[in-house]
Amino acid sequence: MNESSVTKEAKVIESEASLYNPQKARIIGERQMTTDTKLFELELESGERLGQDPGQFVELSIPGVGEAPISVTSSPTRGLDSFELCVRAVGNVTNALHEMNIGETVGIRGPFGNGFPVEELQGKDLLFIAGGLGIAPLRSLINYTLDRRDQFNDLNILYGCKRPCEQMFEDEVDHWARRQDIYHETTVDFCPDNVCWGGNIGVITELIPGVDIDLENTYAIVCGPPVMYKFVLQELDEKELPHEHIYLSLERRMKCGLGKCGHCQINGAEEVLYACQDGPVFNYEKVKGFEEAI
Repeated sequence: MNESSVTKEAKVIESEASLYNPQKARIIGERQMTTDTKLFELELESGERLGQDPGQFVELSIPGVGEAPISVTSSPTRGLDSFELCVRAVGNVTNALHEMNIGETVGIRGPFGNGFPVEELQGKDLLFIAGGLGIAPLRSLINYTLDRRDQFNDLNILYGCKRPCEQMFEDEVDHWARRQDIYHETTVDFCPDNVCWGGNIGVITELIPGVDIDLENTYAIVCGPPVMYKFVLQELDEKELPHEHIYLSLERRMKCGLGKCGHCQINGAEEVLYACQDGPVFNYEKVKGFEEAI
């Protein structure tokens, strides 16, 4: 084996090792989003950039507790030396993370998966439809498009959650509302009598008819709780938006990030997909025949 072959083999081994071996990342900032959700800012101790694409995720580990897949909510156009994760406390790892302090370290593997096709979306009208925590992965692409506004056409952002107190990124949502180059609407499923709320009240699908859609140029980007997808897709069908113009972030059941554990397997009649490797972003035309996808 010559020196060139040895060098190439060493690089392959190093690349594969990076998939399995976590890098240390330090918590450098945190902000409470809701009662059970926090925004964490982290930086790799190596000084390297994470290098994520909008829509990708990382595997976050805490020694002695475990590991969990988390979407990267920050755009690669912002915070070049750090990245952000929006994390809801729902399990052992995420609860332990919520108890950690600025300056403490976690393990990070990744980024993993296929993100949003930013080159394909350039020059297009974009319709973002985010439900609940689904705003976290969509925020990465929203901010990417805002930072490169001249590369995209009309931007429409629809964001819904259960109650006003569950709305996240309020400062950014207010900024979207003030911008003249964005069509933006928010909604809540219900609003308590003693709470002031200036947005819509109702499910997010009620906002879709109000959006002007150019069937040849509009692309929809959807992320939210599983129950939301069926009804959003029905509304987009009412608009006659082509299925190949719809992208879905399907993060459910992801575990290892490497397609090894099978937790995120999506079975079709003749093909098997893995959300962590083939996604988490999928074109609807590709997965609409997979009963387990939606």
